[in-house]
Amino acid sequence: MDINTLILLCIFAFLAGFVDAIVGGGGLIQLPAGIMLLPQFPVATVMGSLKIPAFTGTAFAAKQYLKKVTVNWRQVGLMCIIAFSAAFAGSQLLSVVSNQYMKPVIFIVLIVVAVYTYSKKNFGQTVHKELSNKTQLKYAVGISLVIGFYDGFIGPGAGSFFIMAFIGILGFDFLKAGTYAKLINLSTNLGSISLFMLKGTILWSVAIPMAVCNAIGGILGAKLAIYKGNQFIRIFFLLVVMATLLRFGYDIFLKD
Repeated sequence: MDINTLILLCIFAFLAGFVDAIVGGGGLIQLPAGIMLLPQFPVATVMGSLKIPAFTGTAFAAKQYLKKVTVNWRQVGLMCIIAFSAAFAGSQLLSVVSNQYMKPVIFIVLIVVAVYTYSKKNFGQTVHKELSNKTQLKYAVGISLVIGFYDGFIGPGAGSFFIMAFIGILGFDFLKAGTYAKLINLSTNLGSISLFMLKGTILWSVAIPMAVCNAIGGILGAKLAIYKGNQFIRIFFLLVVMATLLRFGYDIFLKD
């Protein structure tokens, strides 16, 4: 692999880290770039390698969010354990089963989410907690299980799905939802990384420099999101959801 390819991958990693830190969806930038620029490697190898920069960028972004947002660490700890296990299982299934049949379903869900978020101007602007602690924990466990598995099995947009669920189901605002999403996303990435490391499919010469660039993007993106607040994040969120729609639309209708 030549140095120009590595530089391009690092640029995409920075952009992915920046976007992911604000509303998730960095995989929509990083994964297609990796597959396009590393065609000589199997897709599973590329995916496994890109989980390293995704983890690093998310970790640094989470650190920035935690300076602003208070979290329930007992709840987060349980969610992380479940999400880790679910992502590991999803990545294991990916190695033997195609995920193509799930994409039309996700495409429809994204259309609904985009329309709802656009029409509901107050979506994610304030915290609305109407659930008991027990009910909130039950829903949080379900979210971690379902989206954690999705992240390991399909991947792109998982951070955005976490944010959608935390706002729509648990009543968080964008900043709180983003903080929780980053923390749980760390576990899903770690679950997938564990599997790919066991299989020995990570390209460390690519993963490490990309991880540095993704981390820088993550720090800057998180700082901007915290500074601009919920309204800015809502607009950015809509843009990422539309990009996700285009990505899945291409996979479903145009890709050979």
